Amino acid sequence: MKLIHAICLFVILVMPTAAAANPVRIKDLVEFDGVRSNDLVGYGLVVGLNGTGDGLRNSPFTEDILGNVLERLGVNVTGEQFRPNNVAAVLVTGELPPFARAGSALDVTVSAIGDADSLLGGTLIMTPMKAADGDIYAVAQGTIIAGGAAAAGDGAAVIQGVPTAGVIPSGATIEREITFDFSRLTTLRMALRTPDFTTADRIEQAINAEFDGAVAVMLDAGTVELNIHATHARSPAHALVRVENIMVRPERRARVVVDQRSGTIVMGEDVRISRVAVSQGNLTLRIQEAPLVAQPNPFANGETVVVPRTDVDIIEEPGIGLAEVNGGTSLSEVVAGLNALGVAPRDMIDILKSIKASGALHAEFIVR
Repeated sequence: MKLIHAICLFVILVMPTAAAANPVRIKDLVEFDGVRSNDLVGYGLVVGLNGTGDGLRNSPFTEDILGNVLERLGVNVTGEQFRPNNVAAVLVTGELPPFARAGSALDVTVSAIGDADSLLGGTLIMTPMKAADGDIYAVAQGTIIAGGAAAAGDGAAVIQGVPTAGVIPSGATIEREITFDFSRLTTLRMALRTPDFTTADRIEQAINAEFDGAVAVMLDAGTVELNIHATHARSPAHALVRVENIMVRPERRARVVVDQRSGTIVMGEDVRISRVAVSQGNLTLRIQEAPLVAQPNPFANGETVVVPRTDVDIIEEPGIGLAEVNGGTSLSEVVAGLNALGVAPRDMIDILKSIKASGALHAEFIVR
């Protein structure tokens, strides 16, 4: 017996309340111009592996960098044949935080780029790390902490986690600072993480009220400009201390977000549904195989054959009929109207898709 059901994903409905509209600090709504991090990357070598390094026949670049390192250390390996299996070529990545100073430490991530089996127990040797401009800003070195484990035998292997990647806490030292003089700024732009004209206008009004003057102006839905001189603060940093902690109530578009993989539905409090009628039901398809074996008569010149026989049946389960959902004026009424249909939560995704297609769902519908 084969039983195939048309099954929808399980739905978890997250219902924001009025608390979602509570005021939020400006620092949690915007990015300040010039206050940003910079990505760093380097190409290095991990040594000290327990036979789990790169196979140098398949990763010739590992042999090249190992030879270069030994040459710089005064070891002449020109023309020598060496194939150790305790080294691995890696890429080292990190993030240079804003206002980082020379001598500070930062965390780095180490990832194998060859056919190494594991970086457990390895040590990253001195690796320069460059930014997008090609200049070296940090140097990384240290023992790798990998988050996985691997074990293998002649007939089987077990791998847990990702042993070919790891981190080195405080493994890089900043050698060069970003040339940016924040103290000389006369104006500062604030970029909203979620552009919205209403939110930008509220930020402008809140800042002007805090400084009791026209010190901020909204340029567009995603930018608010602050006049540092007009704040009469001792420095741009002192002005931002007051600005970033101002409370603002953000506005947002009505959205319904559906994650089909996990079956999750998230609805914003501004979602509205017009008056609409909905009918829903499920189909169950049953397929039963009952093959028949046909054999020839005794002493007859024939052969045994199998005659396929399939019984197919489609059953329509009782649906909810045609039910009416009144227009919702709030999220609670929208949810109450959908729940009044009496359908299981797993069917809610298909219902919302159909309501959106009919034009009765007044919200941005996002499917992930």
